[in-house]
Order: sequence, then structure tokens, then C-alpha cells
Amino acid sequence: MATHQSLWGSLVYLLAHYGWQYVSSYGVALRIGVLSFVGGVALAFVLTTLRVSPIPPLRAAISFYVEVFRNIPVLALLIFIVFALPEVGLVIDYEPSVIVTLILVASAFGCDALRSGINAIDPGQVEAARSLGLTFFDIVSSIIMPQALRTVVQPMVTLFISVIVSSSTGAMVPLAHTELTGLVNQINTKDALGIPTFFVAAMFYVCTGLVIAAIGRFLEKKVALCR
Repeated sequence: MATHQSLWGSLVYLLAHYGWQYVSSYGVALRIGVLSFVGGVALAFVLTTLRVSPIPPLRAAISFYVEVFRNIPVLALLIFIVFALPEVGLVIDYEPSVIVTLILVASAFGCDALRSGINAIDPGQVEAARSLGLTFFDIVSSIIMPQALRTVVQPMVTLFISVIVSSSTGAMVPLAHTELTGLVNQINTKDALGIPTFFVAAMFYVCTGLVIAAIGRFLEKKVALCR
């Protein structure tokens, strides 16, 4: 157990003894977050397309999907995937389980954000496209989605930050490579440095969120200039 009393001394001790482990664990958290966000957004595109399709049962099924995964706690869903699915013969490794969990939740929120963007589009544009003989998928891919994306930059940035932060649920399962919050648990158990250990990890999360937010503002300005 470390004997350092001051916060500064504890931070120096942590960085000297666990600096590389912090960086490595942050890389794991970042990998989980990025893969989950990309997968979630890709699935959200598919779900949103089906949600605005002219088939009522399909729209109802997607709305049900969104309501379910938008309202289930991430940790509860992870526990279900890790511990309940093996009972029906579906076994997924721990890190993919975390990623699948975050993809399901992120896709629900992403689908809702995209639908909000679609609602902002003038219905007259869709009617005009139909009158020109464009198919449903032509209208979605060339008219609806490009415009919807321009209006949901900030909601997607918020979703990305949320997914990165939610990668901390990986601390609840024995990952092969420890992610950032899991490392905090390990260090605190060994050295009993709760506040400084958490402070260092929090700085990684906060700095990541600030960088993503800055990129989001840059993209939003670029998109505004293209309108």
C-alpha cells in the first residue's frame, strides 16, 4: 500500500508506477467505445430506414426495438448477455459482449436522433421526389439521410461521448485486457488510493469528451456552411 499522503504525491506515485497501465487501459476503453459507436451508428441507419418505410408492422417493430433498448440500463443488458444468453447456448466472449451491449443501446438512441433529423425535413421534398418516380430507397439515400445527418451532428457527438463513458461497464466483467475503470478498481484494491486513482482516470474520460466535442463543433460549422 502506498504511504503518500498528499494528492500531488499520490498522483506522482500513480503515474510513476501505473502510467503505462493507464495508457494501455485507456486504449482498451477507447477501442470498445469507437467500435461500439461505429457499429451502433451503422445499425441506427438501417433501423431508421426501416422505421420510415411504408410498411406499418415494420415501423412498429423498430419502434418497439428502440423503446426497449433505450430504456434498459446498460449494465443490466450486459449482465443478460454475459450470464443469461449462455443458458440458451449463445456464448459471447467478454469484450465482444460489452461491444454488442453498447451497439444495441447506441443504435436505439442513434435511431431516435436520426428520426428527429428526418422530422425536420420539409415533407414537400419527399412528395416532389415521389412525383419524379424515385423509389423509397432512392429517396432515403439521396434526400432524407443526407439532410437528416446535417441536423444531428451534436446529438451524435453526445452519443459518441456517452458510448465512450459507458465503456466503463467493461469493468464489471473479466476482460482479457483491463479497461480504464477496471484498472481504477485494481489499483484502489491494491494501494487504497481512491480519490487520486479515480482523478487520473476521470481526466482521460474528460479530455476525450472535450476532444470529441471540439471535433463535433468543427463538423457542425462545416455542415452549416454546406447548407
